[in-house]
This record gives sequence, structure tokens and C-alpha cells, in this order.
Amino acid sequence: MRLLNIRELVEEKGWILKEVSDRYGVINSIVRSYTRCSGMTTVDFTAIHRLAHIFDVTIEDLVEILEE
Repeated sequence: MRLLNIRELVEEKGWILKEVSDRYGVINSIVRSYTRCSGMTTVDFTAIHRLAHIFDVTIEDLVEILEE
């Protein structure tokens, strides 16, 4: 699983990463880790759902499923 475009979405809004966690209750370390990691085996679905809502995109816009 790969998370896509979170850093770009934050920048488009003119925010900083900490603002996402402060304003919307997504744990700051989760937001930071999702912007740094190009591939992940597990994710916090609640956080992903919240991030999709924050950026007004679908979960599919945030996550790419990688076949192994």
C-alpha cells in the first residue's frame, strides 16, 4: 500500500503538517509518517478516512494498493 500526495495536498491548502493534526484531530506522527513513507503494510483506516475528508478527496485518491 502506498499513500499518495498527502504532502502536496497539504501544500495546496497552504497548511503545514502540524495544522492538519491540530485542526482535525489526526495524530501528528501519523500525518508525518504518511508523508514520508512511499510504501506501507498497515495504515490507520480512521486516519486515512479523516485525511480524505479533510482534503475533500476519496480514499482511493490517497491510497494505491501495490500488488506483491
